[in-house]
Amino acid sequence: MASSSEENTIVSNGMSNFLRDGKNANSALLVNVTPKDFESDSPLAGIYFQKTLEEKAFVLGGSNCFAPIQRVEDFILNKKSTKIGSVKPTYLPGVTLSNLNDILPEFVSSTLKEGIKYFDTKLNGFANPDSILTGVETRSSSPVKILRTEKLVSNISGLYPCGEGAGYAGGIMSASVDGIKCAIAVLES
Repeated sequence: MASSSEENTIVSNGMSNFLRDGKNANSALLVNVTPKDFESDSPLAGIYFQKTLEEKAFVLGGSNCFAPIQRVEDFILNKKSTKIGSVKPTYLPGVTLSNLNDILPEFVSSTLKEGIKYFDTKLNGFANPDSILTGVETRSSSPVKILRTEKLVSNISGLYPCGEGAGYAGGIMSASVDGIKCAIAVLES
């Protein structure tokens, strides 16, 4: 689903409807990115890294809010997709056939390719040549962590940063658990 929060960017996010009765299965593929991968030592370098990818995805998608997509086979072969196979994209408002390798850093592309091939050894069909990669999902984890003490409070008295946005979770369940931990810390303060 479209998840952009700024103009001239594309951010995708996988979503499963309650009934889990959509056309396709959904799977996020994540690559670990660390501060050494950023272009500067700025505390906001991770945000700049994200935004650059989101802006490149916007342009690759056609600068019209369509997401760039690529068939898995074409991604692995590093060639632009020119057709949609048996798996039909569901991203709205629309998609543009692309080569995601053109916008992803090489270490991201190569790691994704290795991951797709590895998962296929564990889940036959994961690397289906017609599977669709929709780019880019850059908001899986916060690129900034708000520091907190062992009592879970920040350097601002009474402020308890928690969950994904504060850099303490990597998904809905871990964000929920962190929220409960912070709520208990507030009650105990």
